[in-house]
Amino acid sequence: MDSTKTLPPVSAISSTTLSFLNDNLTNKEYHARAARLASELETQCSHLDQSLVELNRNLESKLSVYASFTDRVSGLFTHVNVKLTDLASASRSPSSVSDGGVRAKQILGEELPALAKEVARVDMVRAYAETALKLDSLVGDIEDAVSSAMNNNRRSNSTQDSEDMRLLAIKALKQAEDILTSVTKTRPQWARLVAAVDHRVDRALAMLRPQAIADHRALLSSLGWPPPLSILASSNPETRASSEVSNPLFTMRGDLKHQYCENFLALCRLQELQRQRKSRQLEGHNRELALHQPLWAIEELVNPIAVASQHHFSKWTDKPEFIFTLVYKITRDYVDSMDELLQPLVDEALLVGYSCREEWISAMVTALLTYLAKEIFPVYVDQLDEESISGVQSQARISWLHLVDLMISFDKRIKSLVEQSGILFSLQEDGNLQKISSLSVFCDRPDWLDIWAQIELADTLENLKHDVDDERNWKMKVQKGALLFGSEDYRSPTVSSAFLQRLSSVVDRCRSLPTVSLRSRFLRLAGAPVIQKFLDCVLLRCQEAEGLTALTDEDGLLKVANCVNAAHYFESVLREWCEDVFFLEMALDQDNQLETSLSDNSRSEWPVGGSRSGIFDEEIKKLEEFRTEWVEKISVVILRGFDALSRDYVKNRRQWQEKSEENWSVSEMLVGALDYLQGKMSIIEGSLNAMDFIMVWRSLATGVDRLLFRGILMSNAKFYDGGVVRFGCDMEVLFGVFRAWCLRPEGFFPKTSEGLKLLKMREEQLQGGVLGGEKWMKQSGITHLSVAEAEKIEKNRVFMN
Repeated sequence: MDSTKTLPPVSAISSTTLSFLNDNLTNKEYHARAARLASELETQCSHLDQSLVELNRNLESKLSVYASFTDRVSGLFTHVNVKLTDLASASRSPSSVSDGGVRAKQILGEELPALAKEVARVDMVRAYAETALKLDSLVGDIEDAVSSAMNNNRRSNSTQDSEDMRLLAIKALKQAEDILTSVTKTRPQWARLVAAVDHRVDRALAMLRPQAIADHRALLSSLGWPPPLSILASSNPETRASSEVSNPLFTMRGDLKHQYCENFLALCRLQELQRQRKSRQLEGHNRELALHQPLWAIEELVNPIAVASQHHFSKWTDKPEFIFTLVYKITRDYVDSMDELLQPLVDEALLVGYSCREEWISAMVTALLTYLAKEIFPVYVDQLDEESISGVQSQARISWLHLVDLMISFDKRIKSLVEQSGILFSLQEDGNLQKISSLSVFCDRPDWLDIWAQIELADTLENLKHDVDDERNWKMKVQKGALLFGSEDYRSPTVSSAFLQRLSSVVDRCRSLPTVSLRSRFLRLAGAPVIQKFLDCVLLRCQEAEGLTALTDEDGLLKVANCVNAAHYFESVLREWCEDVFFLEMALDQDNQLETSLSDNSRSEWPVGGSRSGIFDEEIKKLEEFRTEWVEKISVVILRGFDALSRDYVKNRRQWQEKSEENWSVSEMLVGALDYLQGKMSIIEGSLNAMDFIMVWRSLATGVDRLLFRGILMSNAKFYDGGVVRFGCDMEVLFGVFRAWCLRPEGFFPKTSEGLKLLKMREEQLQGGVLGGEKWMKQSGITHLSVAEAEKIEKNRVFMN
């Protein structure tokens, strides 16, 4: 009986102890476990005693550090007091009066600045000591809270206890981060102190974050997350309809809902603290790229869904449309709970710049494109490789294009889902578009983008083959009312519209790519070759026409005119496209890349003026050069024919010495050449577009002017009065041919017109004027002839007295 310990009276036992005993010793079965319970309590007490010893040891160490800092500060203050006492005694001593200004200068110039520096140093040491002690205390609290939370989890203690310790750690982290931010801004010389604290905090966070996420996962599992996907993936409409109400985030109630919200909030606060730390550590660098990380809590919702979905995805490798349908349905069905339940918690945690709707959609899209990158695209690439090796065409290209079609359609629906919340993405926000686009898979694999572009190009050219081979498409004109592109009628054949429609389709597919650089790369690979193919086609037809008849027949001219019309229409549409924001962005991106590549070179090597590299500038330039070349060839062919028919007229020098006849209209030898000229120009005017026709007749007028001036006026032919009248009448008829296209045609025959003007002058006026030289010529309106040419014309003018 003496060895038996008696229980204390009930009144002496605390309520917590009584509650514990009542819970664990309610019946005889529990009494049998008393020995084991006592052993567990003794073990826990031993652990607590050990923790208490460690805490006492830490406290003694901190007190020792504090005492050493205090002694050091006290010594510094004693030194300052001695200095001040010496200064006071020096100012009161009689000798100081006799020393006069010498001592005063010494005090003001040497001792006072030194004393001020010493006081400032003492204040700096005191501030450093206080900050270091405060940070050490906070970091100790963080480490203790993290350690306690980890121990509670290992001992399977109350989840609430772990959550409380985690909240204490987050609170201490917040306080420490505020101090570190202040120190970084106001005391940059304390970088070692900041680095030492960051090192200890990073070690604590390395344990805290994984444990917090593990607890969050366990809580989600207890909520029944993820929901069963087998019902969502079912082809039975009734089964799918019954599943739409089983959202675990909406069905949780009471303590479970409160626990989830608190856990979600703690995870968000921890992420915000991590973001603040990164923001401080990356000060002066490109922080935006590193700071905006996916929302951890939303990732934990998506990850189990992604894992569960792969079971269904693996069965749909040959039916990728089912994969996109399931992902979109999951995303759409649970997006409302993100707005209604979770967004207020994110706002409460002060996570700036985060939308739960956007994060949920982005995380689901990321899970999808991760699966595509790992399981779908590699299979398609292998099929294409096998096709290239064996030479046997398979369905690989069709499957690839079908997959891209599904991705584009999926991205449009996802973007619509995001915009339902009022979030609008501008064209400049490539980062936002990249987060919600399944086509972002090409950002990390540009080689796959190249494969897509090659397949797209091959498919486009294959579809165009029939349009190019159909001769009716080269003869039938695009009606002005039926123009799909541009607003002006260029009399273009319908084949140009066929090319533009295919190119427009390539551009439209390219618009879905999430970044400007990807769009630019895709268009260069899949769009530019389509333009080059069109240019090759029109060039080949022109060369065939030239090779057969040297463009001397009407059919050849019409064929070339058609091709020029097609090229001009194509060029005008491309120029119109390049003024659109979509293309201007790509041009700006190419300019930026050019500036980056030339950053080490001198600016003198940079292209001059405006935008330097539009996406289709090279192709537009080639089309313009093609037009200019073949318009010039049309002019040359007509001029060559006119030259041949007017050769006798030009060589006949005697006609200018003959007397003029009454009612003279035109020289007979010139009639055939004028008739040829008018006939050819009528054909060209009826077949060529208005802008290029202007180039033709102006070029032709320049050529005829040069031909007549050199062949007649510069040929040493003598001009009598009758010959001047005859030549004037002939030129008036020639000008009349061109009067149909301009009001003053003689302006396009400057040398011939001015030569005729000199011939019509009176003898004394011409002879005296030529002696006046260039000044007289300018006063007389002769601006296109040189003095030597005017003198030659004057010498060949014969006046009959």
